[in-house]
Amino acid sequence: MANGLDTATPYVQLSRAQWSDLRKNTPLTLTEDELKELRGVDDPIDLAEVTDIYLPLTRLLNLHFTGARQRSAALNTFLGGGRRTAPYVLGIAGSVAVGKSTTARLLHTLLARWPEHPRVDLITTDSFLFPNEVLTAKDIMHRKGFPESYDRRALVRFVADVKAGLPEVTAPVYSHLEYDIVPGAAQTVRRPDILIVEGLNVLQPAPPTALAINDYFDFSIYVDAKVEHIRDWYVDRFHKLRRTAFEDPKSYFRYLADLSEEEATDFARNIWRDINERNLVENIVPTRGRADLVLHKDSNHSIQRVRLRRI
Repeated sequence: MANGLDTATPYVQLSRAQWSDLRKNTPLTLTEDELKELRGVDDPIDLAEVTDIYLPLTRLLNLHFTGARQRSAALNTFLGGGRRTAPYVLGIAGSVAVGKSTTARLLHTLLARWPEHPRVDLITTDSFLFPNEVLTAKDIMHRKGFPESYDRRALVRFVADVKAGLPEVTAPVYSHLEYDIVPGAAQTVRRPDILIVEGLNVLQPAPPTALAINDYFDFSIYVDAKVEHIRDWYVDRFHKLRRTAFEDPKSYFRYLADLSEEEATDFARNIWRDINERNLVENIVPTRGRADLVLHKDSNHSIQRVRLRRI
């Protein structure tokens, strides 16, 4: 293997240093204060990580975006013109608590600052969870986040409509505070240059004869880490939420704010073992091989290895 290229696999394996070298002259357009607003609960990402990992990634995505635009223009010419260039769709997958939401928010901000694609929208698949009332009626409230808890047909239709260039496409709105879909609320997407779709199961294959949302992706990213590390991050995040968001009287989890430290740890570990780890092992990890890029985190949350699909 030379320069991370293994001819026996379709991937290029790169260390953090090798990946960082691919930044070239991509400028850092993010401040420390802006990063504080973008990072998730218990996510220690700093500007060094942005520089080493995310600037090379935005350079790659910009090159990929340009190539996709050129292919779309060529097809438009072949068909006689008159059609809008299709939006570029980027999918981001990974476990609960692995940091994929921070990755999505960072890319949303950084990509929007490239002159080639000023309109960048971000949608999370949480918006397509069935309302709690429906999950309860289906007796799957305990499987919230598993593939069957999403309105997959509505999600695929949303991404397909955006990809088709419809002037406006709307999605429901999910409240993490209330742990439910917000009745009557909607997020509207208006012909973005780039649409980022972030969620647990965005790389899930479709049932036979159907389409999956990843059929509309131009590029996909999987945020990866060892299961035991994600478990620890989940428990740490739970404690921080218990001392912050859970104390809000409107929070669905208000009752958890009064648990003792030991009770909270036991509760979080049980939820992780019975729900999140099962979903990760059964449904999420098996889709990792479908990603175009895998960002692998070490125990301290920093990305130390990158795997890029080359064919």
